[in-house]
Parts: sequence; C-alpha cells; structure tokens
Amino acid sequence: MRLRLLGHIELPPHQSNGGFDHADIHSPTDRLYVAHTCNDSVDVINCAHDRYLESIAGLTAVAGALVSEACGLVFTSNRGEDTVSIFSPCAEQNAFKIAVGMKPNGLAFDSARGILIAANVGDPIIPDSHSVSVVDVRRRERIAEIKVPGRTRWAIYDAAKQMFFVNIASPARIIGIEATDPTRISQTYDIPATGPHGLDLDPAKGRLLCACDAGVLVAVDAATGRALGNVPLSGSPDVIFLHPEYERLYVAIGDPGVIDVINIRTMRREEVVPTEPGAHTLALDRKRSKVYAFLPRTHRAAVFLDSA
Repeated sequence: MRLRLLGHIELPPHQSNGGFDHADIHSPTDRLYVAHTCNDSVDVINCAHDRYLESIAGLTAVAGALVSEACGLVFTSNRGEDTVSIFSPCAEQNAFKIAVGMKPNGLAFDSARGILIAANVGDPIIPDSHSVSVVDVRRRERIAEIKVPGRTRWAIYDAAKQMFFVNIASPARIIGIEATDPTRISQTYDIPATGPHGLDLDPAKGRLLCACDAGVLVAVDAATGRALGNVPLSGSPDVIFLHPEYERLYVAIGDPGVIDVINIRTMRREEVVPTEPGAHTLALDRKRSKVYAFLPRTHRAAVFLDSA
C-alpha cells in the first residue's frame, strides 16, 4: 500500500453523541480545522508536527470547515444555529457570524468576488426549507436565498467556469449557480446514482467527482453534465478530497470504516485502507501528501502518508 499509517493524534473527548465532520487545511500556517460536531467546536491541529493545538468553541452543531488561502479566511457552517462563522487563521477570537438558511452544511467560496455560499440541509417537514444562502463576505451580509429541489450535501467552486456546484441528495442532481449572478440555479445535472454526497473538482480535466450514497463514484463533465464514468466503492461515502498532482482521490466511508483510494486517470480503485467504523470524514494536506482520517469511537485523527 502507498497510503501508510504514521500514527494518531488525540483529540478532545466527545461531550455528547456524535463525532466529527468536514475539515480543511490552511497550508501557510499548517493549521487543520475539523468540525467536532458533538462538541459544538472546531478542533485545530498543527500539520507540521501532527499535534492538537486548541478548540474553537461556541459553534453549535458545526458541520464543516472551509479554508480560502487566497483570502486568508476560514469559514464554518453552524448547523445548530443557522449561521456561518468567518475568521482568520491565528485570529480565531475575532470570528464573526452571519445568519443563513436552515441547517447550513456544505460551503464554497469565490475568492475573487468574496462570495460564500452555504448549502442548507433544511427540514423535510418544513416546505421550501432546502436552500442555498449567498453571503457577501466583504459586506458581512446575506444577499440572496436560492430555493433548491431537495436536501443539499457538499458544494464546491469552479474558478475556471465561475460556477458554484452543489450536490442534491434527492432528486439525484448537481445544481450550478453562476458566480456572476448568484441569485438562481443556472444549471441542473442529473446524476445516474442515488444520493450525491461528497463532491470535488478535477480542474485539469474539467470534471466533477461525485461520490454517491449508492456506493459509486461518478465523474461528470462540469461544462455539460455528461456522465463520463464511474467506480464502485466499498460502501456509502461521505467526504472526498483530490490530490491533483498524484491523480488520487481519497474517499471516506464510515461503514465499514475505510478510505477508498481512486486513481482518477484510470478510474480504478487502487487501495482500500482501514480506519475505524464511523470514520466518514477526512482531510488532505497536499503540501506533505498526508491524509487525516477522523475516528469518532476513539476521538482521534489517524495520520497517513501517501508515498507516491
């Protein structure tokens, strides 16, 4: 195996039932931010030394973290309080919050325009509660609310196409929102698998990589929505991250508790690496080619090195 376990990082014990969610890394400061949902906090890890630094509290049911290195900002989606938080690395105490839609989850950011979107999960018993909130970060205000056809999952921004893409679990779709007019859905792509969940972008080939609950990874042409191929997975996936230099996609699968490593050039699964049951989220340090898998049963991060 090329993905080799280096060790573990102890993280704070859970304060209630649950575990971790989406994470991201600010490479210039070597700071990894991971949502510790059941603790209403974000845990911070130093990637250079693989050690826990601190936790950022007061983020109710935080669902994810997103980093913009271009702007030097970190965003969190706070599902339990219908807000997003915004702060700078190493200045987390100066965070501010902006109200968004119901139960924000996926985040994506256009650094050129300073526009953040929050994909809101909503509530299935409340009509029209599935939405995407559009936030002008410079003005510190929500500027639009876009109704979407179903429960949202993760989101990304394609700078080349100036388009936000958002996974919709059901009906199985990816929707596109133009950065130049972030007030409406401009594209809708049907996905030939149940439950689009994890989402990443292959910028070299203009492909969306969509990991679906049906246990399959689907590659989609970002310009047309045409399905280009698929790869069977070891189970129902959640978080995915692409290492563009290695052309390897890391897919976190909580049941049975593995990372599937996909070669996106050949569209084949190359490795299945055990983690821990329930470990449905991970982060990628592209600078050091390290993968961090977050283990809910033992409240630790498992650190792997990809020795490509």
